[in-house]
Amino acid sequence: MSDTPNRADIQLIQRILPHRYPFLLVDRVEQIDGTSSARGIKNVTMNEPHFQGHFPGTPIMPGVTIVEAMAQTAAVMVGVSMDLADKEMLIYFMSIDKCKFRRKVIPGDQLVMNLKTLRGKPGGKVWKFEGRAEVEGEMAAEAEFTAMMDLPS
Repeated sequence: MSDTPNRADIQLIQRILPHRYPFLLVDRVEQIDGTSSARGIKNVTMNEPHFQGHFPGTPIMPGVTIVEAMAQTAAVMVGVSMDLADKEMLIYFMSIDKCKFRRKVIPGDQLVMNLKTLRGKPGGKVWKFEGRAEVEGEMAAEAEFTAMMDLPS
């Protein structure tokens, strides 16, 4: 059996991702299947800064932050699977395709992000993922995206 964890709490997430408040958008990754798939959780709360302006009186999580939360979940999956904690990895979007939004995400919702790797391998820099974000089993957003993961030399 592998010593690689199959989940990530917030402490491990922060050891992998460079993001911090207010742009750390994944609270835990509760299921990691190597570099193949993962399920992440984002608890959406009213005290997030984007709700001040998006939209006053009718807070809705911006679609771009939902896609970013999916990408962060994918990065944690790869980081855990490749033992990249404390390695100062940087991640850059290269493309976002087939992106659709189907449901509003509002404070009090729990965003569940299911990610699947379409292309990429350990040691590789460029990865392509398929993500689906849901609230209570209802699709909120889906997208395919490509990212480059950069480790300092």
